[in-house]
Amino acid sequence: MEPLTFDSNDLGKTEEFLSKAYAKMRIGSDIDRPRTRISRQSMGTVSVDRLDLEYAMSYDVNPLGKVCLCTVESGSIVQQVAGGEQDVFGPGDAVLFAPPDLPYAGEIRRSRYNIVMFDPELLQQVAGTLPGRRPEPVRLLGHRPVSAATGRHLQRTIAYLRDDVLADPELAGEPLLVSTAGQLLAASVLAALPSNAGTEATAMDRHDAHPQMLRRALAFIDEHADMPMGIAEIATAARVSARALQYAFRRHLNTTPLGHLRQVRLARAHDELKISDPAATTVAAIGARWGFFHPGRFALSYRAAYGCAPSDTLHA
Repeated sequence: MEPLTFDSNDLGKTEEFLSKAYAKMRIGSDIDRPRTRISRQSMGTVSVDRLDLEYAMSYDVNPLGKVCLCTVESGSIVQQVAGGEQDVFGPGDAVLFAPPDLPYAGEIRRSRYNIVMFDPELLQQVAGTLPGRRPEPVRLLGHRPVSAATGRHLQRTIAYLRDDVLADPELAGEPLLVSTAGQLLAASVLAALPSNAGTEATAMDRHDAHPQMLRRALAFIDEHADMPMGIAEIATAARVSARALQYAFRRHLNTTPLGHLRQVRLARAHDELKISDPAATTVAAIGARWGFFHPGRFALSYRAAYGCAPSDTLHA
């Protein structure tokens, strides 16, 4: 999608724009001709907005239908979700701004901040569910990170998506990269924020983690490595729960399902590098096609696996 930008001193136009970009809302200002600047970058169902408000803006917003995160760079934000207790966010905070199904209100006080939105289904895909059963929706149960470390990791993930992935239109157009980046964001959210998504294997999960199931999972990954997939899709193909799948990979292969998928895709990138014309393509383009959106990290993983730089293979 093309980047979206907005810059206006007209409160009415700002309210109209925000209602279209987020959800129906009412806003107010403490000054005449309040300036609002917004830029949006999108990739799949994920969007990252940078907002700069040179005034105190009050707001009252309908439910968004999306997971909405916020990282504050300057100023402060007073937030209240569905009539609950107020909280104040300031510089350095990374929080759940609003759950998908609840209205929220508050005041943004001369703040520069980022808003990240994505489809709640991404959380379900990362957490996984037991095939054949009605999935319990993954719900985020709090708006602040469970620890300072997970909060910092969430901030780094958001900055990485904004500054490295979304800033490059070619990368943002690669289907595997879009899938992988969305999963990275959802996994970072589940690691940072309290939720009902359990990860400990039960006795049934351990019983289901047998070699035949593992062979089904490996075959599915090998056959569909060029397609977007997550834990939920692999678990469905293997006919077990996500926890049983993860337990089997740890027990038998000492890795994770997505770790193994990454190695398979690295091997496919290796094969493509060997047969490609360096005059017609680049290492970065091949890496992106196989879901590696950071060239430096791709090169490190490649060297660890093959003992040379990917550029050496391409030019051999």
